[in-house]
Amino acid sequence: MSDFAGNALFDLAVTRAARVTTLLGMTHLEIWHSKTRFVIRVPIEKIRAALESRPNGEWHWLGGENGSWWAGKEKIP
Repeated sequence: MSDFAGNALFDLAVTRAARVTTLLGMTHLEIWHSKTRFVIRVPIEKIRAALESRPNGEWHWLGGENGSWWAGKEKIP
Protein backbone atom coordinates (compact mmCIF):
# COMPACT_ATOMS: atom_id res chain seq x y z
CA MET A 1 0.00 0.00 0.00
CA SER A 2 1.38 3.42 -0.90
CA ASP A 3 2.06 5.99 1.79
CA PHE A 4 -0.82 8.10 0.49
CA ALA A 5 -3.26 5.18 0.59
CA GLY A 6 -2.05 4.12 4.03
CA ASN A 7 -2.38 7.66 5.37
CA ALA A 8 -5.84 8.06 3.84
CA LEU A 9 -7.01 4.77 5.38
CA PHE A 10 -5.67 5.73 8.80
CA ASP A 11 -7.28 9.18 8.55
CA LEU A 12 -10.62 7.63 7.61
CA ALA A 13 -10.42 5.07 10.42
CA VAL A 14 -9.70 7.67 13.10
CA THR A 15 -12.31 10.13 11.85
CA ARG A 16 -15.00 7.43 11.63
CA ALA A 17 -14.05 6.07 15.05
CA ALA A 18 -14.40 9.59 16.43
CA ARG A 19 -17.96 9.77 15.10
CA VAL A 20 -18.87 6.40 16.60
CA THR A 21 -17.37 7.13 20.00
CA THR A 22 -19.00 10.56 20.10
CA LEU A 23 -22.39 8.93 19.63
CA LEU A 24 -21.91 5.70 21.61
CA GLY A 25 -18.90 6.24 23.88
CA MET A 26 -15.41 4.76 23.96
CA THR A 27 -16.75 1.45 25.26
CA HIS A 28 -18.05 0.73 21.73
CA LEU A 29 -14.71 1.32 20.00
CA GLU A 30 -13.58 -2.31 20.03
CA ILE A 31 -16.93 -3.61 18.78
CA TRP A 32 -17.00 -1.03 15.97
CA HIS A 33 -13.38 -1.74 15.02
CA SER A 34 -13.92 -5.51 14.87
CA LYS A 35 -16.73 -5.07 12.34
CA THR A 36 -14.92 -2.75 9.93
CA ARG A 37 -12.44 -3.11 7.10
CA PHE A 38 -9.95 -1.31 9.33
CA VAL A 39 -9.55 -4.27 11.69
CA ILE A 40 -6.66 -5.80 9.71
CA ARG A 41 -4.98 -2.64 8.44
CA VAL A 42 -5.29 -0.11 11.27
CA PRO A 43 -4.46 -1.29 14.81
CA ILE A 44 -7.03 -0.31 17.41
CA GLU A 45 -4.28 0.88 19.76
CA LYS A 46 -3.26 3.56 17.26
CA ILE A 47 -6.86 4.63 16.74
CA ARG A 48 -7.38 4.81 20.51
CA ALA A 49 -4.21 6.92 20.94
CA ALA A 50 -5.40 9.39 18.31
CA LEU A 51 -8.87 9.60 19.87
CA GLU A 52 -7.39 10.38 23.29
CA SER A 53 -5.89 13.59 21.88
CA ARG A 54 -9.11 14.75 20.21
CA PRO A 55 -10.18 18.28 21.11
CA ASN A 56 -13.81 19.14 21.86
CA GLY A 57 -15.95 20.19 18.95
CA GLU A 58 -15.97 19.19 15.29
CA TRP A 59 -12.59 17.87 14.15
CA HIS A 60 -11.18 15.34 11.70
CA TRP A 61 -7.85 13.51 11.60
CA LEU A 62 -5.41 14.21 8.76
CA GLY A 63 -1.85 13.03 8.06
CA GLY A 64 -1.78 9.30 8.75
CA GLU A 65 -0.24 7.89 11.90
CA ASN A 66 1.87 11.01 12.38
CA GLY A 67 -1.05 13.34 11.67
CA SER A 68 -3.14 15.55 13.89
CA TRP A 69 -6.65 16.86 14.40
CA TRP A 70 -7.90 19.56 12.02
CA ALA A 71 -10.89 21.77 12.71
CA GLY A 72 -14.07 21.12 10.75
CA LYS A 73 -15.55 18.21 8.82
CA GLU A 74 -13.48 15.87 6.70
CA LYS A 75 -13.40 16.68 2.98
CA ILE A 76 -14.16 13.14 1.81
CA PRO A 77 -17.03 11.27 3.46
